[in-house]
Amino acid sequence: MLTAAAAMESHAVYNQTTEPQTKPPRRPFGCTLRHLWGWRLPTKALQAILSLLAVICEETVEYCIQCGGLYFFEFVSCSAFLLSLLVLCVYCTDVYGTLEEDKVRRVNLWSMPVIGVCFLSASIGFAVTSSGSAVEKAACAFGFLASAAFLAETGIEHFHSQKPNVEGCSATPGSTQNATENQPLNTQS
Repeated sequence: MLTAAAAMESHAVYNQTTEPQTKPPRRPFGCTLRHLWGWRLPTKALQAILSLLAVICEETVEYCIQCGGLYFFEFVSCSAFLLSLLVLCVYCTDVYGTLEEDKVRRVNLWSMPVIGVCFLSASIGFAVTSSGSAVEKAACAFGFLASAAFLAETGIEHFHSQKPNVEGCSATPGSTQNATENQPLNTQS
């Protein structure tokens, strides 16, 4: 009995069969770029930078004749900047895995064209109502460039979703009707 008790106290029985649980390596601030492959990282960074530059230029406008276009541009450019940062943070953090890849892509697929169209309309409205100062022209230029970046991502994403994959089948799930994965396992004849 004494040897069994001594063995239990030293945990010798458990040392051979169990292994310590390893923790996943910590990333600085939980950030990673693995979800922003290829063209997505430069596009997301460009959207945020151009939106920020539009906000900065718009905030330096000292006076306006018709301020409606300026106020609408201010709202849209600031909203676009904050939303682009939010989407960038989702792609770069563990939130991406929490929300699931499909949901993140679906939100991105619908939000980018909406932001792009709103930014384009705000840029047009601001260009029409501006007094023509250099700061207003710069803000409009960054607004047009930012809206082009948002709309370009939409086009690229649409192109990649329609592009055939390696096997020659379309990447969309609706085109795999005759694939062997969709056939019943036990066909009775």
